[in-house]
Amino acid sequence: MHVFVTGATGYIGSAVVRELTGAGHSVTGLCRSEKKAATLQSLGAKAVYGTLEDLDTLRAAAETADGVIHLAFTNDFSDFEGALALDLRAVEAIGAALEGSGKPFITTAHANGHTVDQAVLAMADRGVRSSVVTLAPSVHGEGDGGFVPMMIDIARAKGCSAYIGEGTNRWPAIHRLDAAVLYRRALESAPAGSRLLGAGDEGIQLREIAAVIGRQLNVPVVSITPEEAEAHFGFLGSIAQYDITSLYNTAQASPATRELLGWKPVQPGLIADLESGHYFA
Repeated sequence: MHVFVTGATGYIGSAVVRELTGAGHSVTGLCRSEKKAATLQSLGAKAVYGTLEDLDTLRAAAETADGVIHLAFTNDFSDFEGALALDLRAVEAIGAALEGSGKPFITTAHANGHTVDQAVLAMADRGVRSSVVTLAPSVHGEGDGGFVPMMIDIARAKGCSAYIGEGTNRWPAIHRLDAAVLYRRALESAPAGSRLLGAGDEGIQLREIAAVIGRQLNVPVVSITPEEAEAHFGFLGSIAQYDITSLYNTAQASPATRELLGWKPVQPGLIADLESGHYFA
């Protein structure tokens, strides 16, 4: 299968491209520089130059592909609504190119991005085998730049590793390599209109994460109150209080995704990945 991938050189995208080429698929990735094109070449893929604003480029690449995995997103949180609007225009352009073909179109769900998600899922009624993947909030592995590295940086700066209250609220997590397999499986076999959840660890208590960070940095592990959370964690203060496992309904959605696609996470979980030490090198 010839696959067009946006966001192909990113943290998750590069793992997806490597997974696809390793499984025998050919890949064309969207990129905007010769350096990124060289990265794609090293992964066994070809490059098409452009950005999410280049709708004609997106349409043309989608028309010549057997399927599309859309991973690119403009992470401009100063204008998140603008980023979502751009994403909607991009998926609509790709969807128009795939309409009536029965080809797969896989996208990633974004926080508060339900309009984009609904637009993609509605393409199932227009002859597109569309599906939306919601990833756990911690996608861990080499090169992670997400919530957990932020917590590590905060613990270094504050001299302690904190959790909020009893710290029993849970975070789902997934290794980036397991996520890559999930995208490939979705491309190959997800039914039209599927909502998929990528979670390896269905729920890790925040105090467990804080405890590993404390051991690795040799700093005390402390409980703070909800009122102290924002001062300690910054914008993570509100996120660190949620039981995200409940919000994502991982107890039901994660096993359903595994059964539907025959997908089984095999990489180390988040705690084991933290204990391996590369996050603290």
